[in-house]
Amino acid sequence: MKNRPSANEKRTHRQLVPTDVRSRGSGAPPLHVCPGNGGDVPAWVKRRVLLLNATYEPLTALPVRRAVVLLVCDKADAVHADPDGPVLHSAESQVSVPSVIRLRTFVRVPYRARIPMTRAALMHRDRFRCAYCGGKAETIDHVVPRSRGGEHSWENCVASCAPCNHRKADRLLGELGWTLRAALVPPSGPHWRLLASTTELDPTWLRYLGEGAA
Repeated sequence: MKNRPSANEKRTHRQLVPTDVRSRGSGAPPLHVCPGNGGDVPAWVKRRVLLLNATYEPLTALPVRRAVVLLVCDKADAVHADPDGPVLHSAESQVSVPSVIRLRTFVRVPYRARIPMTRAALMHRDRFRCAYCGGKAETIDHVVPRSRGGEHSWENCVASCAPCNHRKADRLLGELGWTLRAALVPPSGPHWRLLASTTELDPTWLRYLGEGAA
């Protein structure tokens, strides 16, 4: 997926411009205009589109423009349209910006036995809840403090609220009489490649990401 776009793709990319951005439903998110280096840039330009493999395996979240190029060049199909999203027009066609697209050709993804631990992935694993009190998580905490030999790993890191993190400091759970709300295990599944790099998820993506994203 990291191959450079062809000359034809580049030309298509330059030609596509938003000429009809509208909300067509009461539940549509408002589209704000925010300043950019080259003038005013619509907020939807910063949105991401979920890319699925030909087998419906989630691969990554693409910038809107890259997703549109794949559609225009017939390399992908829209799987989940966004009826309230913008429509891009070129001289020869128009494309509604979708929420999810699927490659027409299968792309082999290198197998990784262990999901890399990132802040985003850890928050998703713990459902954005503090592992100690169940409140809203804001930080990451090492169950066994690093100052006492704890590792930075799936088995020793948890999502935590700021008060619990501050109170725990560099003490062990046994010293506080605390227990964890769940066992600490590394996540598994193809969708975790995406969750490891994305904190905010479009609700329409969840059906394609499995139970780990719910």
